[in-house]
Amino acid sequence: MSKHPGTATAVGVLLAICLVVTGCGQQDDGGGDEQQQPGGTESTANGFKIGLLLPESKTTRYEAFDRPLIQEQLMQLCGKCEVLYQNADQDPAKQQSQAEAMLTQGVKVMILDPVDARAAGAIVNNARSQNVPVVSYDRLAEGPISYYVSYDNRKVGEVQGQALLDALSQGGQDPKRGDIVMINGSPTDPNAADFKAGAHSVLDGKVNIGQEYDTPDWSPDKAQQEMEQAITALGRERIIGVYAANDGTAGGAIAAMKGSGFPSPLPPVTGQDAELAGIQRIVAGEQYMTVYKAIRPEAEVAAAMAVAAATGQQYTGRPTEQRSNGTTDVPSVLLEPVAVTRDNIEDTVIQDGFYTPAQICSGAFAEPCAAAGIS
Repeated sequence: MSKHPGTATAVGVLLAICLVVTGCGQQDDGGGDEQQQPGGTESTANGFKIGLLLPESKTTRYEAFDRPLIQEQLMQLCGKCEVLYQNADQDPAKQQSQAEAMLTQGVKVMILDPVDARAAGAIVNNARSQNVPVVSYDRLAEGPISYYVSYDNRKVGEVQGQALLDALSQGGQDPKRGDIVMINGSPTDPNAADFKAGAHSVLDGKVNIGQEYDTPDWSPDKAQQEMEQAITALGRERIIGVYAANDGTAGGAIAAMKGSGFPSPLPPVTGQDAELAGIQRIVAGEQYMTVYKAIRPEAEVAAAMAVAAATGQQYTGRPTEQRSNGTTDVPSVLLEPVAVTRDNIEDTVIQDGFYTPAQICSGAFAEPCAAAGIS
């Protein structure tokens, strides 16, 4: 398993501050393409406007964590800068209008988490035409992106798939004794395709995939409907596990199984994002695992990339690699995901301060927390 995400946080802060204040004299290990960079001429001493565009609010992480952490880090790196923020509510056209408005308001760099990677190419090209660099955050947009930061999304799917396979094989059981259901993410999200490919690379040939769905907009309600369809098609007794691409779709799948009278314990269900509800379901034994992608280091890298691009510097924090977005090779930082099960909640999301025990163990979850040794 990868190095724990929280351990790199302090280093990320120091590298980011070093970048902006002194440039540090480091070389980009990934050999970033200088032609990618519009000629930013801004100064942190004078400050400038930074656009932050996030894709949706159905997934709780964006408003609860990504937005405040990115803004906090930007203010540390450029105290006189002004952050203009918009959330697209899963609407690509709305995100394009928001980006156009930000350009009109004079932003000098954008951090963009695209609703639709292909549609976002128009945002990137429009910004580039006005010499405004774009940092692609969490999802890789098309077009002449300056930098990209995310987690290794194929590895996320591999971690999910392996966790499910391990759960199905516990005690020497045959993982092909029944069927699994795959509930993938949104077909317009390039990350979802990577999660799906990673999961298939582990699961194909080792389990029986009875039904598989791509879930528009990552909607938990649609995931619940998909799971209900799978139960009808396969029969309750045939389903032994569920690959759910994130915690929202996991919640939908679990609601469908509970509503259909599945006995306890439920078949193992995967997830992603370490949402509070997902962690609580893991404590309660309803969800098997989630993938924890520590948001703070991702936010720190995005902020440092944005300030570097706007001020005409080269990002020199973490090592980069080239990742193609279909238009160009983008200097990218890809962080490592971590699987979270009932056994390591304290060593991951609690240790990192992502959640407190009091948040996780509130109300009906007090007793399951005590049984799990979480206090």
